[in-house]
Amino acid sequence: MLRYLPILDWGRHYDRRTLSADLLAALIVTIMLIPQSLAYAMLAGLPPVVGLYASILPLVAYAVFGTSRTLAVGPVAVVSLLTATAAGAVAIPGSGEYLVAAIALALLSGLILLAMGLFRLGFVANLLSHPVISGFITASGILIATSQLRHILGIDAGGHTMVELARSLVDGLPETNLPTLAVGAAATAFLFWARSRLRAALRHIGVPSCAAAMLARTGPVLAVALSILAVVLLDLGAAGVAVVGDVPQGLPPLALPPLDFGLWAALLPAALLISVIGFVESVSVAQTLAAKRRQSIRPDQELIGLGAANLAAAFSGGYPVTGGFARSVVNFDAGAETPAAGAYTAVGIAAASLFLTPLLYHLPVAVLAATIIVAVLSLVDIGALRRTWSYSRFDFAALAGTILVTLIRGVEAGILTGVAISVLLHLWRTSRPHVAVLGQVPGTAHFRNILRHDVISAPQVLSLRIDESLYFGNARAIEDVVQREVAARPEVREVVLNCAAVNGIDASALESLELIMHRLQDAGIRLHLSEVKGPVMDRLARTEFLRHLSGGVYLSHHEALADLAPDTTRDADARARPDLDPAQPFPERPARRPT
Repeated sequence: MLRYLPILDWGRHYDRRTLSADLLAALIVTIMLIPQSLAYAMLAGLPPVVGLYASILPLVAYAVFGTSRTLAVGPVAVVSLLTATAAGAVAIPGSGEYLVAAIALALLSGLILLAMGLFRLGFVANLLSHPVISGFITASGILIATSQLRHILGIDAGGHTMVELARSLVDGLPETNLPTLAVGAAATAFLFWARSRLRAALRHIGVPSCAAAMLARTGPVLAVALSILAVVLLDLGAAGVAVVGDVPQGLPPLALPPLDFGLWAALLPAALLISVIGFVESVSVAQTLAAKRRQSIRPDQELIGLGAANLAAAFSGGYPVTGGFARSVVNFDAGAETPAAGAYTAVGIAAASLFLTPLLYHLPVAVLAATIIVAVLSLVDIGALRRTWSYSRFDFAALAGTILVTLIRGVEAGILTGVAISVLLHLWRTSRPHVAVLGQVPGTAHFRNILRHDVISAPQVLSLRIDESLYFGNARAIEDVVQREVAARPEVREVVLNCAAVNGIDASALESLELIMHRLQDAGIRLHLSEVKGPVMDRLARTEFLRHLSGGVYLSHHEALADLAPDTTRDADARARPDLDPAQPFPERPARRPT
């Protein structure tokens, strides 16, 4: 039970000090989450109250099943965008069918995450490399911010790609509502200032550093309160400023999610994408924060925790949720000690749903849009393009391809393109493995690339280090390299393959090694192996290859050269050890063969 219910572990040590820390963190996160949940629901094309619903029971479910002590679960920008895209493909935004589709997405995501956790399939998320995730989040942030400009301008515009959004915004510019623009621009400017300067301003007037940091996080709440006050006092609703309107008061409705298998089939690909993206984002945040306190998380159990949270969202009228970066950092900085802080946050959101929703009637939609814009622009990392280009052209291709396709074709096409590019480039790169000709570093037992270091090599021995595992994709390339290097050295009588970097040899590569051995044998050359790893040797020992190997298998490359070219190895040692007697022969070193 401890494996599947982490609450039984940390709950046994829960005390008054931990309770105080969790309550303080929950209070701060609740203040931050109320405007965010409303804004992200609007981003998903759903009624704002759905964001509140998705921030109550899912937090309780994660507190029971999750392993991260500080991860704050709830609606997030990227998952909200994916939800809008998926639900918009099967229903009209704003309709009852659209809400049903969003709830179905939460149900499917919960089932997928739960199944992945039970079968320990967390490794599936490794298919999404960091450049792909970075590119996807950057492009999604740009798309989200652009899509919210229509609310800032007070115009009717839309679209799922950058081209569609830009065209509709340009067409709608003449209809800009100036009071709405004034409210939206002022809220955006204030939120940017609060994010970057409010903490310093509070410190300047004598507020303690910790308190200033916490108060700076309340900027969105202050923007909401001031904008509501402005709408009421200045009667901005009559001037065309769109407001949230009636927000249902009360707790989330508990009901069975839709059991429409046709709808499920249509939403399944999107639900799978939402599940994987949400899991990767959540685990990345959880691992980063856990490392700061020398704690650990269990990714497979995190799948179960996130799955339970999404199922709770589906049964309470919510939409897909995951761990949010900004909220989790605030939760961490506020001193949260256990997942119970999330459960207390849920209590705070439930109280807001019961008592505060009537106050949100006059909340300008432009302020919620400003909240989204400020939040997502912090995720945009254009500098990653320059950094990745300078480090790896392969990763740059995956990063740039993901960004371009996401902006031009949409979020689903973008993430699939990024994965495809990453996989294809990996196959291309591993199909051309780096193979180095080695020589001995004088005075040491180390061997390095002859093109990079001043080394000594024996003319009759060709030492090759293969810097890649051997599989069907690069087996032919290894054959070509060996044949080319041997042809360039007529005096070679021994070939030693250094396998220190080889972590696996598949059946195709084994056939290639046998072919290499026979070709060398026909030319009067023996094939040897050195520094073969244990698991690789275990697999080779189950074949006939080692029994027919023309040469030997050596524990170290130095041992191989000392046996095959003792004079050259003695000279290499003598260059760094003048006291070494050149007349002293090396002791007999027979080749190491498996029994």
